[in-house]
Amino acid sequence: MISVCTLVRGRTAHLANLLTGIAGQTVRPDEVLIAYMQDAAPAGLPDPSVPVRELFVPGDPMPLARARNAAAAAARGDMLIFLDVDCIPSPTLVARYGAVLAKEPAVYLGEVRYLPPIDGPIDPAMLTAIGERHPAKPALADEEIRAVPSHGELWGLSFALPRTAWDAAGGMDETYVGYGGEETDFGARLAAAGVPMAWVGGAVAYHQHHAVHIPPLHQFDAILRNATLFRARWGRWCMDYWLGQFAAAGLIEWSDTAEAIAVLRRPFAAEVAASFCEDARFS
Repeated sequence: MISVCTLVRGRTAHLANLLTGIAGQTVRPDEVLIAYMQDAAPAGLPDPSVPVRELFVPGDPMPLARARNAAAAAARGDMLIFLDVDCIPSPTLVARYGAVLAKEPAVYLGEVRYLPPIDGPIDPAMLTAIGERHPAKPALADEEIRAVPSHGELWGLSFALPRTAWDAAGGMDETYVGYGGEETDFGARLAAAGVPMAWVGGAVAYHQHHAVHIPPLHQFDAILRNATLFRARWGRWCMDYWLGQFAAAGLIEWSDTAEAIAVLRRPFAAEVAASFCEDARFS
């Protein structure tokens, strides 16, 4: 049995496209779990042609780890597929994830291709034509399975794993709140539990465009907090790319050998506004 799990706060239009993608699967999942982190369940959604269950997960900043744990706990499947609300699954995503999970249990990371802004109806052929691979991720053949060298590569946009692997890792650490860190921590938990991880071709998802902050100054406090928590857990830093950008901007004193982050100043409102990028494809 296969359960697809997703989280949402806002982004109702993106969620609608995700569900439309579920309806178009060559092999449909047995259910979809929507963990919503907002006052009311999203309304006006299309029918994905499979049962849908909605779970309210309160909290602010966004309780991403708690929401994923709630979805996994409520799911009935022995195979779990996690899709970010921004992702539209290609027609073969569920079939491909299900096939590799049935053959060799592991954590599988599907390919994500990024879309420009789109107006009007969406169809799979169009997505295939305009979706662009992330330059930092591997290009995979449809039938390819490639071992991941480090569990730090866990990519929360699209991944699948057996429930036994989720349970072996103990789910996600709910101490992480707000933006960043919980996925990397979960990868470390999977590695500690001895769960193998691999990239898998043929399980493509298409990331719907939205504006981003580069660097993510609007999440400054959460990133520092969660990075510090990760280092206390695992003895190394995560989100070091962003920490390096914050240090280069004179906001913090930090290096990858530092034991702590020294905050020099918080970003000014004008700096946060200037980091907003409407048309960036990748972040």
